Amino acid sequence: MKLGTAILDLLFPPKCPFCRKVLEDPRAQLCPDCQIKLPWLTERAGERKVEFSDGCYSPLAYRDRVREGVHHFKFHRCRASAGPFGTLMAQCAQDHLPEEADAVTWAPLSRKRLHQRGFDQAELLARAVGKKLGLPVVSTLEKVRNTQPQSSLTETAQRQANARGAYRLRPGVRVEGRRLLLVDDVVTSGSTLGECAYLLKQAGAQRVWCLALAQAGQKGKNTEQRKN
Repeated sequence: MKLGTAILDLLFPPKCPFCRKVLEDPRAQLCPDCQIKLPWLTERAGERKVEFSDGCYSPLAYRDRVREGVHHFKFHRCRASAGPFGTLMAQCAQDHLPEEADAVTWAPLSRKRLHQRGFDQAELLARAVGKKLGLPVVSTLEKVRNTQPQSSLTETAQRQANARGAYRLRPGVRVEGRRLLLVDDVVTSGSTLGECAYLLKQAGAQRVWCLALAQAGQKGKNTEQRKN
């Protein structure tokens, strides 16, 4: 461990991104308790259908500690959580993707939301995933219309209408023939990722796989439940 890193760990000890407890092992991604109790989505449970994509994968269900961890990441500006979250997502991609992607991209925030939050959580996750997988990270899309948070809408039709026309391909971006891994933090109905996948496919992308930290509407199973 580098001296500078060791000093930072003493001053600001790494915490579990889900429960915020100080990690006994600073190299760990999460604490032993969360490793056991998080609602993991294993095998086919981590897959879901997203329109226009070639598959959508997540390692966790969006509930309990996962929901708390994502909220802390997004609304308390805890950028450090992107690293461990990205590691879990990268492992999920390695477990599920049928072939290697060429690059990682993300579903971006609007300018207004980016200004309010100070960072784009999906971009941070995409960069963490790309670093872990050794893939380039490219900005392919931009959000041209500020929308309501998808979590505030209850009907699938509302979410689809909310996302429709909200994005466009960035000027000068070329994705023809490329296999892209499209990243977001949480997938609810899949409307946002579906809209983004549609644009990338229309622009000539060969494959678009979606990757999110968590899926809403899933229960997941913790390690103790899997043993029973």
